[in-house]
Amino acid sequence: MVLPLEGLEVVAIEQAVAAPFASSRLADAGAHVVKVERPEGDFARGYDNVAAGQSSYFVWLNRGKEAVTLNLASEKGKAEMKELIAGADILIQNLKPGALARLGFDLDQLHRDYPRLIICSISGYGETGPMANRKAYDLLIQAETGLCSITGGPSEPSRVGISIVDISTGATAYSAILEAVIRRGITGTGAQISVSMFDVMADWLTVPLLNHEGGHTPKRVGLAHPSIAPYGVFYTKDGAPILISIQSDREWVKLCKDFIGKPELGADPRFATNLVRVENRKETDAIVGEAFAGMDTETAIKLLSEASIALASVHDMAGLSSHPHLRRIAVDSPNGSVSFPAPAPVFANEDRTYGPIPALKPLEG
Repeated sequence: MVLPLEGLEVVAIEQAVAAPFASSRLADAGAHVVKVERPEGDFARGYDNVAAGQSSYFVWLNRGKEAVTLNLASEKGKAEMKELIAGADILIQNLKPGALARLGFDLDQLHRDYPRLIICSISGYGETGPMANRKAYDLLIQAETGLCSITGGPSEPSRVGISIVDISTGATAYSAILEAVIRRGITGTGAQISVSMFDVMADWLTVPLLNHEGGHTPKRVGLAHPSIAPYGVFYTKDGAPILISIQSDREWVKLCKDFIGKPELGADPRFATNLVRVENRKETDAIVGEAFAGMDTETAIKLLSEASIALASVHDMAGLSSHPHLRRIAVDSPNGSVSFPAPAPVFANEDRTYGPIPALKPLEG
């Protein structure tokens, strides 16, 4: 089976999460990815040791890559880097803005020297602007963009429980690189791409921002939705949390008739539209909560499913680990096989395999 990006050469001067996320997806699709590490290695190698004695982040995001160790401050390292770039189709880097140029690899000059080269630079705040030189990590950007202000419960802001800024930035970079690959196939010309963590998260925060600017600043509502009701967690009489989502007034009518058992509430002017249900969220949730409290979990799920109401069980990581819907892959590593969730895209009639996790290679010479 020929993978879609087979034959593409990628050089990734990367560490942490965002850039490795993008390059790992290129490797999954068949590209040959050379991961350039500093002599002490990608610092994500030391984040934890839970994946067969290795970092969960590193194992997840570096499968299928070839790792090389270079000291880019040395003439030997620079010469080897030049050789790698000369043979590359794609260069990914997430060093501090301007750092690569100071090492002798000016991006504008690289673009002129290698017009087919696709260069993707990932940074905290972009290449220019008042905060371009500020260090940036996932939680810092969550705070700076205001994401924390709309995350958590009413009492205090919270971090999103995964590295959402890094991951979304890596996914954005990956999609931009693929756009550039498609365009190069048409025009023969490469690209210079800059993706900043701040810009990515600001883009993702468009809806809460527009609500704020429209006079409806979002409030932290925990496991509920700021703009939709009922949309939240309710407890059955045996204590199980079930999250439901009512997306339309038609679904509200169904819920009242088939689950709550009070069809008249579907047309009640206090609850008939989403706007008034949100205004009367406390009363809305009380009605739904009372219905849940009178049923066991099995009955509640059965009635909701029969009424085509969207629902979810509120799991923890133990629940995900044993979830019947979870697809997994297994990859080899220096410490043995590691199993973790499979990449989301499923291609019909393709059974993909994933390359091993590279060991840190000692610096030669």
